Amino acid sequence: MNLFPNIEKAYTKDRMSAPDAQRLAQFIAFGPMVFQTSRLMLKFGILEALRDNSLTLEEIAEKAGISIYAAKVLLEASLSIGTVIIDTGSDRYSITKTGWFLLTDPIVRVNMDFNHDVNYQGFFHLEEALREGRPAGLDHFGNWPTIYEGLSSLPPQVQKSWFGFDHFYSDHSFRQALEIIFSFSPLRIMDVGGNTGRFAQRAVAYNEDVKVTIVDLPQQIALMRKAVAGMPGEERIDARPMNVLERSNEFPTDVNPDIIWMSQFLDCFSEDEIVSILGRAKKILGAGARLIIMETFWDRQKYEPATLCLTMTSLYFTVMANGNSKMYHSDDMIRLVHEAGLEVESIHDGLGQGHSILVCKTLNN
Repeated sequence: MNLFPNIEKAYTKDRMSAPDAQRLAQFIAFGPMVFQTSRLMLKFGILEALRDNSLTLEEIAEKAGISIYAAKVLLEASLSIGTVIIDTGSDRYSITKTGWFLLTDPIVRVNMDFNHDVNYQGFFHLEEALREGRPAGLDHFGNWPTIYEGLSSLPPQVQKSWFGFDHFYSDHSFRQALEIIFSFSPLRIMDVGGNTGRFAQRAVAYNEDVKVTIVDLPQQIALMRKAVAGMPGEERIDARPMNVLERSNEFPTDVNPDIIWMSQFLDCFSEDEIVSILGRAKKILGAGARLIIMETFWDRQKYEPATLCLTMTSLYFTVMANGNSKMYHSDDMIRLVHEAGLEVESIHDGLGQGHSILVCKTLNN
């Protein structure tokens, strides 16, 4: 297994002392309490209040608008979690580095909202999902085979957190991705799994001649139409409804794309489904055309915390999304590309929040 250096260093040797390992084991055992306590320390504004000043229990309770009892149990738990410390001489609480990152790191906040609103209650069914190969936790929201059919019907706060999570990671990568894409001078881009059209909007703004055709589920196309309405370049964005999971569904042959773009898309499918999708996409790749995949591969992250986020996100796919996909190791994705009759021409790492791009072409292209 190939791993980037920092990931290999963290994942190939057990460097933790016995006391630290014992503490981490208890931390895991009380994980739900750790999460909800920390979420409420943010929601009640306690960490914000402690950002610049140390405060007493009474001052914290008053600022948060909660009882002394509520403030006490949250603060004592947070001492154990490590988000606050206390000065025993003055009985004043202060924020720690961990608390500061919890408060100020936008990735942490996006992940926390996503896990609370989208995942938390459904994760009670992780075992069921693993044994049955279906998103058993999705039943919490509705009776859909995957979360994608139900996105437009999810409660507003759940939608907000889902799209906030999805968009945060991709949005920060689009600028660099567009530079790579337009190095091939495309005039037509097929955006497979284009979701709400955020990439399409960026693409038509980047180049005034390019046209983008989004291929996605009808429900997603309806959301996209609302999102791009009135935006500059809207007239150069069109769409074709298609469920790529239906293996009899072929990609439209009249688009003649110079680039087929799949961003944060293939992680939504199992390995055999990916091979099927790529194989069908290969059929419409003309001479000189490229298929470009952008994903966050867990093995190609510069920093280990990013890998942690990705391997945990795999479980979201298990429980909530579809029951059979994950955040992939790049070796696995490259193997699937080859199985579909394509080859990887080049790899670009370090885009945005840890994305990589695989530029693919047909074997005889």
